[in-house]
Amino acid sequence: MSRLDPRGNPGGTRHADAQAAAETALWRMMSFYDTPLADLDAASAHDPGWALPHVMRAGFLLSLTEPSLVPEAEQHLQRATALADGAPARERAHLDAVQATLEGRWQAACRIWDDVLVEYPRDALALQWAQLWDFYRGDAANLRLRPARALPEWDEADPLYPYLLSLYAFGLEESNLYPQAEEVGRRALGLNPKVPWAVHAVAHVMEMQGRFEEGSAWLRQYQADWSEGNGFSGHLWWHKGLFRLESMDLEGALRLADKRLAPEQLQITLQRVDAAALLWRLRLLGGDVMARCVRLLEGWDLAPETAGYYAFNDLHAVLALLGAGEFVRAEAWVARCAERALAADDARRSNHLMAREVGLPLMRALLAYERGEVDAAADALYAARGQAQRFGGSHAQRDLIDQTLLSAAARGTRRGIGRALINERLMGKPATPLTQHWRAQLDLRTGAAA
Repeated sequence: MSRLDPRGNPGGTRHADAQAAAETALWRMMSFYDTPLADLDAASAHDPGWALPHVMRAGFLLSLTEPSLVPEAEQHLQRATALADGAPARERAHLDAVQATLEGRWQAACRIWDDVLVEYPRDALALQWAQLWDFYRGDAANLRLRPARALPEWDEADPLYPYLLSLYAFGLEESNLYPQAEEVGRRALGLNPKVPWAVHAVAHVMEMQGRFEEGSAWLRQYQADWSEGNGFSGHLWWHKGLFRLESMDLEGALRLADKRLAPEQLQITLQRVDAAALLWRLRLLGGDVMARCVRLLEGWDLAPETAGYYAFNDLHAVLALLGAGEFVRAEAWVARCAERALAADDARRSNHLMAREVGLPLMRALLAYERGEVDAAADALYAARGQAQRFGGSHAQRDLIDQTLLSAAARGTRRGIGRALINERLMGKPATPLTQHWRAQLDLRTGAAA
């Protein structure tokens, strides 16, 4: 007879120690405090016949969006499949969902997790994983609605409840519901200050509202909780860099990049993406970042066979290559991404649709920008920005598209596009020093933008 997990969901083990180790691993996935792999090893040691720890290993590895980790994830899924006879339907569904992510069918995986949550709304693993792949797919509606459907079924005394609140807070922010997002994020941190995703959600609110001084203070308030021993710390340092850029403190942003996002501190592509994004923004504002981009590329696995795995990461690789002066390599990377996106045998992959419709147009626009074809770049970026959400990331991350577009408009003849973007920004946030910079570059003195 199987045990119920701490939230009353049917589990596939009778061993209390195995269940406790898996619960710790789940907490690590939701909190980012160290990786869950040692805990999952312990769960398997306590119960070698339990399939779920292997599923959790595979899902965690795939969530890092690293092509090099796919073979290891596949091995764990094969092991889980061999152990799955007699497993509860809920755990077999997790196996099916992670198998779908392995195959690149991310939307299908999220549908499976949706079905799990209809029956088991207190399944924290389904909520965590669905949020990650909603984020990777740019599905803002489900970032908000899926936690909302589950929250009333949860007990506030559950140790994971603040982490579920943080998922909901981020979904609210990505749905442009900023006051509600801030309220829920603060509530989560009131229950437990060690919830970096909640710190992150409120930082996003402040970024979107132009509250750069308050945002820096907010991150500093919780810095002791997120800056050490946490895999999410690099991303929160990146947010601090954005607040410095919003104030046009370029030297401060460069110092932060050198101290907190230096290549030797970056272990996975998701961390390198943040470094590339910050350096690219600095480059647009006149910062000298070529040597830093060269160093960043030294640890980045840009072998041809890795191109085209995830369009969002692919675009950031192009930013790093262009920043390092590697235009020919950037062209070759984009060509390889295009080749893979158009491969008929991979037609089911969610990423391929994202690449064809969003990633490739954006990467080609970046190449045009770098060639000095700034009007063509501005036209292409403006055409693509309306659907850019569909290739993942957050509003704050995708703002580099607008920053590049403003630069292209300022350098060329597409001042009308630049004026439109400035007007849009001024309707969403105050005239921050960064917005004032772009307004000056566009030489806008009249109308709403003035």
